[in-house]
Amino acid sequence: MPTILITGCSSGYGLEIANLFHAKGWSVIATMRTPNEDALPISDRFKVLALDVTDPPSIAATIETCGPIDALVNNAGIGLFGAFEATPMSTIRDIFETNTFGTMAMVQAVLPQFRSRKSGTIVNVTSSAVLAPMPLVSAYSASKIAIEGFTASLEFELKSFDIRVKLVQPGYCPDTQFSANAGSRMDGLIPEAYKTFAQDILAAYQQADEMTTASDVANAVWLAVNDASDRLRFPAGADALKLAGLS
Repeated sequence: MPTILITGCSSGYGLEIANLFHAKGWSVIATMRTPNEDALPISDRFKVLALDVTDPPSIAATIETCGPIDALVNNAGIGLFGAFEATPMSTIRDIFETNTFGTMAMVQAVLPQFRSRKSGTIVNVTSSAVLAPMPLVSAYSASKIAIEGFTASLEFELKSFDIRVKLVQPGYCPDTQFSANAGSRMDGLIPEAYKTFAQDILAAYQQADEMTTASDVANAVWLAVNDASDRLRFPAGADALKLAGLS
C-alpha cells in the first residue's frame, strides 16, 4: 500500500488530510511539533512522529524513521495578520523559516529516495493569498508566493525523474488555527492608525458568503496526489476557486 508523509497534522488541514488518506487505504505518517494522538486513528497504517520543519536534525531523524514514502504533503505553516509597518523583521524571518524554508528543507530531504526510485509526489500547500492581493497579510503572502515560484520551477526540474510536484491553494477557512498558531507574533501588529482599517477587513472576512473547509483542502490534496497530468495548481474551497477564475 502507498505511504504518505504529512507535516502539520495537529489540527486543521493536516489532521483532515491525514484522516482522509487513512480512510482511503493509505499508510499515513502524520507529523507535528508536539505529537498528540487524541484525534487520530488507532491503526497499524497510522504513525505519529514529532517533527519540526525548521530543525534539520528533526527532519533527518523523521525521514530515517519513516523509511520509504510515496508522497510528501508540506502542510505545516504559521499565519500572520498585521500591518507590515509594525512587523519586526525577526517575525518575518520566523514566518519564512516555517512556511518557506521548512517546505524547501522537507523537499530536499525526500528527493534522494524519490529520484533513485524515479517515482514520488510532492504537494506544497500555499494559500489563496497567492491568487489575489490581500491586505494585512503581506509577510505571510510573501512566504507563500515564494513557494509558488519554487514549486513551479521544481516541477520542471524533477519531471525527468518522474517525480510529480503539485500546489494546493486553500481559501479562507475560519475553522483553522491560523491566528492561534501565530501566537505572540501577532501582538502589537495592529497600531492605532490601522485599527479601523483592520476591523473592516476582519468583518469582511467573517461575512464572506464563500469560505473553505478543511474537507475542501483534504479533497484537493487527494486529487493532487493522485493526478497524473501536468496540472500544477489545485485551488481548494469555493472562495479560492472563485479567485482562481474556476468557479
